[in-house]
Amino acid sequence: MKKVPVQVEGRDLVLSNLGKTLYPEAGFTKAEVIDYYTRIAPVLLPHLRGRPLTVKRYPNGVGGAFFFEKNAPAHTPAWVRRVRLPVPGSTKDRETIDFAIVDDLPTLVYYANLAALELHVPMWRVSDDGDPLPPDLLVFDLDPGAPATIVECCEVALLLRDTLADEGLDCFAKTSGNKGMQLHVPWTSEVNTSEFAKAVAERLARRHDFVTAVMARRERPGKVFIDWSQNNPAKTTVAVYSMRANPHPTVSTPLTWEEVAECDHPDQLRFTTSDVLARVEASGDLFP
Repeated sequence: MKKVPVQVEGRDLVLSNLGKTLYPEAGFTKAEVIDYYTRIAPVLLPHLRGRPLTVKRYPNGVGGAFFFEKNAPAHTPAWVRRVRLPVPGSTKDRETIDFAIVDDLPTLVYYANLAALELHVPMWRVSDDGDPLPPDLLVFDLDPGAPATIVECCEVALLLRDTLADEGLDCFAKTSGNKGMQLHVPWTSEVNTSEFAKAVAERLARRHDFVTAVMARRERPGKVFIDWSQNNPAKTTVAVYSMRANPHPTVSTPLTWEEVAECDHPDQLRFTTSDVLARVEASGDLFP
């Protein structure tokens, strides 16, 4: 296993297995994963800063075994910011977890080198002292039940946008990088985000027969499920600009409302790393 020592913004790292193919169908290597995350960092890092990180690691590529990692292990470099937070109801019977916080490029490169292809974060941040802050975002996750696709998700996204506008709220759309999409709503209210999101989702489900706010799989075929539950403080959502573990290196990509309104084919809003880098170069960050 060839190791390559590098220095990133004054931090010493050792990169390994750079030629390893992590996306076999696309011939996309670990070096290319690290390159993408390095180049997208100027627009990605502001969305990660202060948010406890959960990663989905694929050490043997997208076709191999994967695992979620919340707790920063003991071998994590000392310069990686960590925050110890309570985790009631942990599946591993832990009372606390030491989460990493991706505040800078060295930390982002460190995780890319671990084949942490997917980055997931909550809708809240921690303070400089490591204390959880109130949510600053609300999220609606739109999940299409076959034969519905992202085309139907876009229809629901427009309905949500108009409903939220009536409440005086802005929202911003992105692809999930998989089959669905998410809407992020900047949030400053003291109203409970889960309760608000649930009420909005149920209101739309009552008005439109192709929308459901019910999690049960039997309710989803041919409909778009508005998942409001990701506003639970214990849950995370894939970060904007995160890669996804698909046959090709797709990315959770910010969208314009024109793109949402004009979507009429499932592949129309499918973007890979090269697409996203070109979009950012042309238009900057489309997300708040």
